[in-house]
Amino acid sequence: MIIEKHWRILTVGDGDLSFSHALHSLISSGQVTASTYDSEQVIRNKYQFHALDLLAQQNIPYLAEFDVTDSHAWQRLAPQKYDLVIFQFPLIPAFSSHKEFEQSKLSVNTLNRALLRQFLDNAYHFALDPNGPMLCYITSKDVKPYCEWDLEGTLTNNSIVQYLGQHPFNIEQFPGYKIRNVDRDKHVKDTSGITYAFSAKPNRSLEKQLHMPQYLGDHHCSMCRAGPFYSVADAQAHLDSKKHKAMQKHQQAWLNYLATYKSHYT
Repeated sequence: MIIEKHWRILTVGDGDLSFSHALHSLISSGQVTASTYDSEQVIRNKYQFHALDLLAQQNIPYLAEFDVTDSHAWQRLAPQKYDLVIFQFPLIPAFSSHKEFEQSKLSVNTLNRALLRQFLDNAYHFALDPNGPMLCYITSKDVKPYCEWDLEGTLTNNSIVQYLGQHPFNIEQFPGYKIRNVDRDKHVKDTSGITYAFSAKPNRSLEKQLHMPQYLGDHHCSMCRAGPFYSVADAQAHLDSKKHKAMQKHQQAWLNYLATYKSHYT
């Protein structure tokens, strides 16, 4: 993960807060503010080992019950502004019942994309300093279902925030960080972790350090991460494949959502 040690950084959805604590140890002259979706009591009840007390001992600012989809939560940050906001391995919680699943009008794929779109929009509108790099990092796994969210493709359609590129995530950069299951006290492997970088402004020095995937270029299907196709027949065979048709369904559902979605600035 590309980090400047003087940056002001906000972490969101940080499970047991071990990432925020590790990040604070990594940067010397910067500032970390940590936040979790859960309340402090839920974290203490859910995780046998957590960094709540370590953050308190080191006077690291912490916000509990911080919902990235709720503008009122972001307003609690004022007047503090940040250079970077980080969301590590986001995933919506599992439905509590089959009835709750049936009541949802959106697919799980769309719900996860919507979570991340609202995260980017709210970070831009409420947290990022216009005089800084205005960066958002989303670290996710390069396996299903995460790779089906098209983070580098249509997540930022009609948004001022744009995808800059990506970088492999190395957990060894953050000693003590444990990736947590969103619903229970269990560690999760950081299998093929990738950090996706977004910003509302160009950042040439950062972009030189980032990778732009080949599948975003010509003769590829970016949403399926397939190609290159060397002939019309190759391309058509992919378009007729079950994988592509499944991704088409996800993409259309997402575009339907965006057609009715209203952000704070678009």
